[in-house]
Amino acid sequence: MPNAHEPRIPVLPTLMTAGNILCGFVAILQIFDGRHLDDHMHYHYAIVFILLACLFDALDGRVARMGGTESPFGRELDSLADIVSFGVAPALLVHDIVLKEIDTPKGLGWLISCIYLVCGAMRLARFNCLAALDVKSSNTSFRGCPIPAAAGVISSLTLLIIWLDSNEKEIGNWKYALAGLMALLSYLMVSSLEYPSFKAVNWRTKRSFHWVLISIFVVAFTVMNWHWMPAVLFVSYLLYGLARPWISRKWRQEIEIEAESAEIDPEVETLALNGEEDEPDLPNHRGSGDSTAHV
Repeated sequence: MPNAHEPRIPVLPTLMTAGNILCGFVAILQIFDGRHLDDHMHYHYAIVFILLACLFDALDGRVARMGGTESPFGRELDSLADIVSFGVAPALLVHDIVLKEIDTPKGLGWLISCIYLVCGAMRLARFNCLAALDVKSSNTSFRGCPIPAAAGVISSLTLLIIWLDSNEKEIGNWKYALAGLMALLSYLMVSSLEYPSFKAVNWRTKRSFHWVLISIFVVAFTVMNWHWMPAVLFVSYLLYGLARPWISRKWRQEIEIEAESAEIDPEVETLALNGEEDEPDLPNHRGSGDSTAHV
């Protein structure tokens, strides 16, 4: 007989989160292969799997919200996946490519990797606590830089460094700036700066012709210039979060698509059209939080 307290697991969102975990694990395996075989192609594969994990992480929350299957179980599982794919994997990647060469002072590279991983774990734990207390705020913005975005910045810039090295384009000591950026990201993840969640973007989102055309162009241009364009996109998001407090409310609504963030429950809408003012009894899981949120 099933236990009444056993959580019911939504299939599709959980599959997306499982894809996130598997991508992170494969990325770690590729990093170790690159270390032992001294082949940078394995680092390319690792970066691809980290970026693919970002895609799975973006999809799982949207699938859960579309099906009304948000739950604390999904939120916790998503955080466990994120610490693997966006915490451990990027920390190992940057340590192998850049940080292990920093030997003055001794152990500095190792320390930066550890700080990034710990700050990422603390950021995920804080998100879960805040989401449990205030669902609405967690659905509109993130407090601190989300760890998938931090991992995307690190991974895409590492891909850019590898690409420049393979093309014999000398960047010298500029690659060590990645160590400082990693330290900055560690702080931003646990800071109080607010970053947009873009959770209002879903299958029902409608924009003008120009927005759609620009989106198609950006996607196509990114595919054609996959070595460096992801770095532009992720760094742009990072800088937008830093400049966001000084951007007007009108521009923020346009960029973050806030105007369409309020979704109407079909049952509530039907009752309103029929002239019924009493609120319907909604299932308890509807307000349980963003189960598999992009954190």
